[in-house]
Amino acid sequence: MRWEHLTTGADRQPGPGATAALFGTDRVTVRTVDTPEFSGITFHEVRARSIVNRVPGASRMPFEWTVNPYRGCSHACVYCFARGTHRYLDLDTGLGFDSQIVVKVNAPELLRRRLASANWQGEHIAMGTNVDCYQRAEGRYRLMPGIIEALLERANPFSILTKGTLILRDLDLLRRAAEVTEVGISVSVGFVDPELWRTVEPGTPAPARRLDVVRALRDQGIGCGVLMAPVVPFLSDRPEQLRATVRAIAEAGATSVTPLVLHLRPGAREWFTDWLGRCHPHLVPRYRRLYADGAYAPRWYQRRVTRQVHELAREFGIGPGGRGAARRPGDSPSPAEQPPAPPVQPTQLTLL
Repeated sequence: MRWEHLTTGADRQPGPGATAALFGTDRVTVRTVDTPEFSGITFHEVRARSIVNRVPGASRMPFEWTVNPYRGCSHACVYCFARGTHRYLDLDTGLGFDSQIVVKVNAPELLRRRLASANWQGEHIAMGTNVDCYQRAEGRYRLMPGIIEALLERANPFSILTKGTLILRDLDLLRRAAEVTEVGISVSVGFVDPELWRTVEPGTPAPARRLDVVRALRDQGIGCGVLMAPVVPFLSDRPEQLRATVRAIAEAGATSVTPLVLHLRPGAREWFTDWLGRCHPHLVPRYRRLYADGAYAPRWYQRRVTRQVHELAREFGIGPGGRGAARRPGDSPSPAEQPPAPPVQPTQLTLL
């Protein structure tokens, strides 16, 4: 969502890190906040004009509508495909994306208004598909409880993808929503290598902690899938690495596992390539060849990884009849039983 879709509720002065796009003639920002508990992070609190966004028709995503209460993400994943969106706001796609967080403080009230409108048909809404709605800022702003409550009130189907353990705070709301509508929860865990995690996902909970979220949801009778993303070429794709990751996902009780190979869109590509040159310079030529045709790895490579992960999923019992099974009759097959799924395919939340 661009800044022209935002408006102010107060006349405030711009704070540190402000840009022309944020603080131009429209003065779209309510206020800018720097706080000691979030050292190095600046929050730009804005009042949005809309919160439900239509996914472009050319997108690979298997859903049409999204809600994104934040822009920018303190998870600081070096590969994050959403980095390019900060350019729309005249903000830096590198450190700026990690530290200049836009907060749509009126997101819950806007969503309630949209769901109550006569032209809303109750379509599925996906969250966490741009930046993580349970990043650290959510601990301060608590936007997700209001968002989930709005969806619950209308029995509107939705899904959440996250790397954040904070989702467990809203467990009761998720259970209540699942009683009246279709809800999907997926946790993103691309690998379990702690050294790789520290360098490419420095602001996220460790992979083991994310798998604890899957385990905690399972123990509460809630099914949770895992988006195994990204599989990082030459760094997390060796057979023994894939095996270790799928085994850990199975042991956590995931209902499904969907692999997704790293893709490098403009904004993310430059930032990731800079990191690669500093940390793994010997891999730079290999990446240039692998991604020579654009943002995505070649199909043969994607299919090879998908096939390996699906074979491992069957071996470790993820899916119907396995340790991870938690589906109601009539639910669609798990990714381990079907051809490669589109990225971020929601997994239905089910109560055991």
